[in-house]
Amino acid sequence: MKTRTEHDSMGEIAVEADKYWGAQTQRSFENFKIHDEKIPMDVIYAMAYLKKACAKANASLDKISTEKAEAIIKVCDEICDHKLDDHFPLSVWQTGSGTQSNMNVNEVIANRGNELFHANLHPNDDVNRSQSSNDTFPSAMYIAAVLGVEHYLMPKLKELIAVLERLEQENHDIIKIGRTHLQDATPLRFSQEISGWKAMLKNNLMMLKQAVDALRKLAIGGTAVGTGLNAPKGFGETVCSLLSEELHTVFISDSNKFHALAAKDDIVFAHGALKALAANLMKIANDVRWLASGPRCGLGEIKIPENEPGSSIMPGKVNPTQCESMTMVCVQVMGNDAAIGFAASQGNFELNVFMPVIIYNFMQSVHLLADSIYSFNIHCVSGITANQQQMEYYLHHSLMLVTALNPHIGYENAAKCAKKAYQENISLKEACVALGLLSEAEFEQFIIPEQMV
Repeated sequence: MKTRTEHDSMGEIAVEADKYWGAQTQRSFENFKIHDEKIPMDVIYAMAYLKKACAKANASLDKISTEKAEAIIKVCDEICDHKLDDHFPLSVWQTGSGTQSNMNVNEVIANRGNELFHANLHPNDDVNRSQSSNDTFPSAMYIAAVLGVEHYLMPKLKELIAVLERLEQENHDIIKIGRTHLQDATPLRFSQEISGWKAMLKNNLMMLKQAVDALRKLAIGGTAVGTGLNAPKGFGETVCSLLSEELHTVFISDSNKFHALAAKDDIVFAHGALKALAANLMKIANDVRWLASGPRCGLGEIKIPENEPGSSIMPGKVNPTQCESMTMVCVQVMGNDAAIGFAASQGNFELNVFMPVIIYNFMQSVHLLADSIYSFNIHCVSGITANQQQMEYYLHHSLMLVTALNPHIGYENAAKCAKKAYQENISLKEACVALGLLSEAEFEQFIIPEQMV
């Protein structure tokens, strides 16, 4: 392996010749060989957008030359175009401030910029001008989080909501038995059951919009401890304005940089919306697999697509694998929420130093939810069909239809009918007539499932 010599304030170190990173990246790469979790590329791209905006701001404020700014901007564009992905190797399990990842980006921009333009860029003095890892890394975290939720997760969620809207309309005329406590309850339309799923996800969509708004306040301009040392006046505001223009979404400079550096409550709040989405997806996936259970010895009220064989020993068995995948994702997201909350509680004095693990878990949740929603939608939900014959059978054999008799014979007499029918394995009509509470004609007049929904 060919190497070149790089140096930093600690001295010289060998770096692979074909890599653009420098000494500080190399030291981190060698010192933190801990499993295989890497800083998410979403964060690297967000950092590149941030560095691009910082370069423009520095140039407009006469802190670096236009030539250096243009070199930085060019390399940032290459990073955002995924052309330099192999040059960001650092582990999540590094310094808790993300300093080495900030320097990784600074070094790659400087070395690649110098290769392209002979710009004499220095990673600290030029690329990191008016900045600190302590304000750039949390800013990049929030940029990545906003873009991930807005551009990746929310569109997939909207697609699933649209499919549920279609299913609701298609199943309006189907009446089925409801269930509470896993026991028979009163009837409802199948479309009403679906509308509950749809409404849950529309509520989650609203929560995600609120979550994103909480993440629009950036720490940039606070530098090391929140005082803004070495950053010109208005730097944070200028950078946020440039970012908003570049990314077509709103970012603002946090009015209190001490809060922005030391606390991560906004991302805890935001991930709470991801956890709420996971909770609802868990419920929907479980409903679907219960309703599809069978095919002969379960509920069997709906049919879902058969995607692959379900057993290595039982021929012909097909399992609700998309539901199982979804529920596992939901469990992971709930675990991520616990990790993020605990990490955010550990800020000491002027800086939280659990930031890499926070954003790793957050972005994992975003991508897991988006990917699983897409898979669940196209491989399962979009193909749901009602088994009307089974739904009608359960509907007309349910003892809870007796609830419609409460206004006519009273709760206690209705309970007697239900218990007699169950104990003697006869119909509700037969039980009511045998108890002398109603005639057959009266029973049929009062028990009309279509009027109970």
